[in-house]
Order: sequence, then structure tokens, then C-alpha cells
Amino acid sequence: MIKLKKIGEAAYEIPKEDKMRVKGVVFINEEMAKSEETHEALQQLKNTAYLPGVKGFVVGMPDIHYGYGFPIGGVVATDGVKGVISPGGVGYDINCGVRAIKTSFELEYFKKKLEEVIIELYNDIPAGVGSRGKIGLSKKDYKSVIINGAKWAVNEGYGEAEDLEFCENKGYFEGADPSDVSQEARERGRDELGTLGAGNHFVEISYVEKIYQDEAAETFGLFQDQVIIMFHTGSRGFGYQICDDYLKKMRRKSMIDVPDPQLISVYIDDPLGKAYISAMKAAANFAWANRQLITHYIREGFERVFKVSYRKAGLDILYDVSHNIARFETHFVDGKKEFLCVHRKGATRAFPEGSTEIPENYQNIGQPVLIPGDMGRSSYILKGEHESLKKSFGTTCHGAGRLLSRRRAVKQAASRNIRDELERQGIIVMSKSKKTLKEEMPEAYKDVSEVVKIVEINGLATPVARLKPIGVIKG
Repeated sequence: MIKLKKIGEAAYEIPKEDKMRVKGVVFINEEMAKSEETHEALQQLKNTAYLPGVKGFVVGMPDIHYGYGFPIGGVVATDGVKGVISPGGVGYDINCGVRAIKTSFELEYFKKKLEEVIIELYNDIPAGVGSRGKIGLSKKDYKSVIINGAKWAVNEGYGEAEDLEFCENKGYFEGADPSDVSQEARERGRDELGTLGAGNHFVEISYVEKIYQDEAAETFGLFQDQVIIMFHTGSRGFGYQICDDYLKKMRRKSMIDVPDPQLISVYIDDPLGKAYISAMKAAANFAWANRQLITHYIREGFERVFKVSYRKAGLDILYDVSHNIARFETHFVDGKKEFLCVHRKGATRAFPEGSTEIPENYQNIGQPVLIPGDMGRSSYILKGEHESLKKSFGTTCHGAGRLLSRRRAVKQAASRNIRDELERQGIIVMSKSKKTLKEEMPEAYKDVSEVVKIVEINGLATPVARLKPIGVIKG
């Protein structure tokens, strides 16, 4: 078990020892601190403190669980010039993220059309393992997707310019060079644009069950019983292949001593480091274009069901957040402003009011933070707080966090019909695979309400609204 020192109501320190360059800070409660599974992830977090150029402290969120190299729910900042970058700190699904779309519908009216909407979206959004997109990309278009992200989709008629204002980084990274992407990655991604994927990726239709902060809710355009669409997907096989390609290249080249081979890293100023950053940006842009296409399909589906334009139905983007990314940002470390590479893996940026990096409409309130739960309980919309800048490099949790491995979940749910159980709760579920429903059953995840409580206690983010699912589509 990892040595922990309690430093707050729901915060612990991993003391600096051996060759650790910095300490660790983890936001968990006492029950989580006693869990063997938590400590497996904390060992991974501790290992990241050995990386060259790591700054301040390494951070674990309450949804922390075991991942590849870095734990999922981990935040690690390295020197943005002389430090390292690690693909394990971003993950295989580069720019996996969540987008929330508002509607003008109230629950009572919408329920009459819920099943029709779910069927429409299920048929319209390609989902599941090996799902293929509906559009063919020319070489010119593919290059533009890699360079321009969601901007490409909007320019092609899959949305409005205003959509980009409500995406993190306005839906694209500058500096993605197509020549840093392998032919194999291009082939894997060619048919995947506009697809949901499988596993924990989803489309969820929910309603605003509770509002905690009236002013913030009004600013975000939220109201009681409002129907909200939230969906979760990333860069699909394109991002996976990019991660895999660069891990192999780094294994051949890197001489950096790390306690776990999965922490393989290169210096940011190394040509290989620069190439990985460029390719990571390409995958991030693919993911933003992917979410923009799915937004377009959702809007089209609503138009067909309700016979009104999506604008009249109020299908505006609330926000789009990434939770698997490395970003170059400026933060204070020990009272000194530093240029950093912030690895967020299974962690969401949560900038506070006044930040110029969030949409102008939200700068008086703070960044919307989208926290999905599981198929049967709740999801949350939070807002970023100033304490996050001091305690977590402007970051909070990204979801509930897995409690059971997929194998254990399938074993525990072997004799259960998860779809029927959820439908008895009033939640319509459609999925390409029965196995996926077992892997993703509610009990496979931590209670998201407890996770949100912990980030609120620590001042990282504050709840604005709680959402209750009524319809779910899984791959």
C-alpha cells in the first residue's frame, strides 16, 4: 500500500521519497484511501513523480483508477520547454471528451417522443466496434480534418461557426502536421469520422433534475426539467494508432530512466517529442471533427422527429471538453509563473471565472465542466473554480471512474438483463452488444455524486446542475 498523509477532509499527500522529484496530492475520501484498487492507481501516480522536468506535484482525482502508465484520473505538469512528454499521460484515445447539447424541450412533453428519438439516433449515429462513418473523405479533406479539426466540419456544413466558440480550444489545435501521422493511422481513421465507437462511449439523453446555482445555470442556459443530450467519444482508431506508433518509436530511442516501462517519455524539445506533439494534435483535431459530425447527426435526428429546425428546438452546444490531452499552459508553481505541459488523462480542465481561455459568455461564471456518471444514476454539470489553479493545475475529475474491471463486471452481471433493469427505472437503452451493457452496468462505476462531492469539498469545481438519464445509446 502507498504511504499516504491526510492533509484535508478528502485530500491526501504522497510524500516525496527515494528518487521522486515532487510529492503527490490525491483527492479521495477515507473509503477510497483504504481500497486496494485505489492504491494500484496511486502507485502509478507516484511513478509519474520520477519523470524529468515534473513540476509542483502530481495530482490524482477521486475517479482515479488503473491505466496504461499514468493512472486514469491523473494530472502531471512538466516543464514546457525542458521537460518530457509521455504518451501514457494522454492515453490511447487522444482527446476523448464529452460534449453537451441543450434543448428547449421540457421532460413532460419530450417523454412522449423519447423512444422515437432514441431509435432515430441509434440508427443515425454509427456505433460499436468497427463502426464505419457515413462520409467518404478525400485526401484533401482528410488533411484538412487533421489540420483544422471541428473547423473543417463547420466549413463543410456540419454546424455553425458559433459551435466552435463553445468547444475547448475552439475545436482545434494549431500545429498539427499530417506528415507526422503514419499511413497506418490514416487508414484506420479513414472510415471512422462521425462514429461513436464502443466501450464507455455513449449518447445520453437526460433532464435537469436539480439546479444548485441559479445564476450559473442561467448563464449556461439551463432550466429545471430541461432535456439535455450528452455524448462521449474521441479519436477512435486514428488516435489509438498514433499513440501506438509513438510508443514504439520512443521505446527504440528513449534513454530516460523511468520506474515503469509504460511511462516511456521523450524530451519536449527532442525531434521525436515535437513529432509526437504534432501527431497528438492531429488526433485531437480528428476527435473534435468527430464530435462535430455527431452533433450534426443529433440535430438532424431531432429535426426529423419534431418537424422543426434544430435552432427552433434550441439544440445549441453548452460546451465540449477534452479529458485525454496534453496542453501547454501557464501556471504558478511555488509562487513563480511557469510555462508547462499539463498532461490530463481522465481529467477535465476546470478554469475559473475571469479566464480568457473559456467562452466570453461564461467568463463571469467559470468554465462548464461535464461529468458523466453511469447509465442508471446521474451526470453533473459543474463550473471551474479558482482553487483548481492552486491545487490541480486548473483541473477536476472527468466522470465516475471505474470500480470493476470489464471482466469482473461481465462476470457479476452474467445472469442479469441490464437493459430490462434500466427500463424498469424509466431509462430506455439501445446497444450494439449485450456484453457492452454488462461491462458498463451502473455498479461497474463509482458513485459519481460522491466523486463530485470530493471535488467540491476541495474547491476544484462547484455543481451547477444534476442530470438524470432517460435514454442511453451504447456501442
